[in-house]
Amino acid sequence: MNTLRRKDASAAELRDALVDTLLANKMITSPLVARAFRTVPRHLFVAEGTPLDVTYNVDNSVAIKRDPDGVIISSISAAYIQARMIEQATLDQGMSVLEIGSGGFNAALLAEIVGPDGRVVSVDIDSEVTDRARALLDATGYGNQVDVVLADAENPLPGLDESFDAILVTAGAWDLAPAWLEHLSEGGTIVVPLRMNGITRVIGFRREGDHLVSGSSEVAGFVPMQGEGARDERVFLLHDRNGHHVKLRFEGDVPAGLDLLDGVLATERTEAWSGVTIKHGVSFVDLHLWLAVFLPGFCKLAVDEGTDLAAERKGWFPFGAVHGDSFAYLAVRPLLEGGGAEFGARAYGTHGEAAATAMVDQIQAWDHQARDREPTFAYWPTGSDRPEFGKDTAVLVKTHGVATISWSPAADTTR
Repeated sequence: MNTLRRKDASAAELRDALVDTLLANKMITSPLVARAFRTVPRHLFVAEGTPLDVTYNVDNSVAIKRDPDGVIISSISAAYIQARMIEQATLDQGMSVLEIGSGGFNAALLAEIVGPDGRVVSVDIDSEVTDRARALLDATGYGNQVDVVLADAENPLPGLDESFDAILVTAGAWDLAPAWLEHLSEGGTIVVPLRMNGITRVIGFRREGDHLVSGSSEVAGFVPMQGEGARDERVFLLHDRNGHHVKLRFEGDVPAGLDLLDGVLATERTEAWSGVTIKHGVSFVDLHLWLAVFLPGFCKLAVDEGTDLAAERKGWFPFGAVHGDSFAYLAVRPLLEGGGAEFGARAYGTHGEAAATAMVDQIQAWDHQARDREPTFAYWPTGSDRPEFGKDTAVLVKTHGVATISWSPAADTTR
């Protein structure tokens, strides 16, 4: 057996093992999706030299292109989230699918699922990405099943006046472009990684009258959308006594008076604790989402090595909030009896105690009102007949409409 055949044989074994893992973890639930993942050679779509064990790892995304600063701007998503997104789209043979964001591999999976009677169109804004995807699809036998289009999908696609049974968006989107909804058929599903004040959920939306309602959601991160649909974060630097920085990253509105935070890291740190606990190994990702939509001044944190926060990484999470001349961040401390931790907040600034208390109040609200409930999402395009949203519903104003999040009809966010 020559080297190429040995590689192909090893890849096939790893591909089968990957699918077995995805099935065992219920990331794949349909036979069509399982067959597609067993069939399409993922290793032929990644960069040359990428190790097979990296290529076929369930959690690994693989970079396709980086910007001049080394930031990934195009990638093949981790296998688990590709599988979940395709399952969220509820595809079947003969369907038509629009993919926004090309790479080649995901389009090949879609082509396998919808079959020769289906239709797959893959769109990307970057000519290098579309040229590469087109060449790889041709080389692997999928070129005649996938149309690769160079365009900014924020606008109506040139030459495409048809509607699609499903749309899969494979980049982090701050909003849903009206053009996407124009291309979505009645009863169709759009699966989109929606950015909500810095927190992303991959939401499977279906049409319900003049708006969209979620049927599923998953936790994942994606490279941000490019082109007209891009939404850049704004970063504010806090300087410590040694010249290092804590970065406050805002995706939504930036609080007024950030200059009041100058020198804040030199103040005495305060803390407050919530009494809300969690066992090791239990997910609390919806707490992040709750804070993002209900805590005023919410931001994400990044820290330089050398800062006090960098030395204490195991005791906090990169979510915070600005409170006038102070800011707080999500913290944890181990329970005395072991086996878990308590949530709280640490804060800097003249009014750090108030900033920490505001965060703790929302931790407790999440615990009482949302902890064991799945959030549901809706999207109301501009011009839709929106109801009066109750206090249990978070409303995020977007460019082309509003997104809403609810945990329960009985939720009370006034606590």
